[in-house]
Amino acid sequence: MADTPEEIYKDMKKYWLIGWILLACTVLTVLVAKLTPSVTIGLGIATVKASLVALIFMHLNKEKSMKYKILVYTAFFALGLMFLTILALYDPIIAPVSRSN
Repeated sequence: MADTPEEIYKDMKKYWLIGWILLACTVLTVLVAKLTPSVTIGLGIATVKASLVALIFMHLNKEKSMKYKILVYTAFFALGLMFLTILALYDPIIAPVSRSN
């Protein structure tokens, strides 16, 4: 925890920098949504934004190794869900299944 004004100013500069990066990523997300309807790129940008928020604003970058393991598992499953989303996009349903009465 910051005790001196210099440490507080240093932390404030870091938070402002991360805030501007998050704002730029938000603008990038909007541009990607307007130009290319790519779910994969949007989810990738969202993952970067969530990582920045978790590591910097939630102070998880100074935590113990168990929390890092949980973050790695979360990232692994998030990537798996992105992969399943991509598979679903490229597997269209050709004809609806008809039910026999």
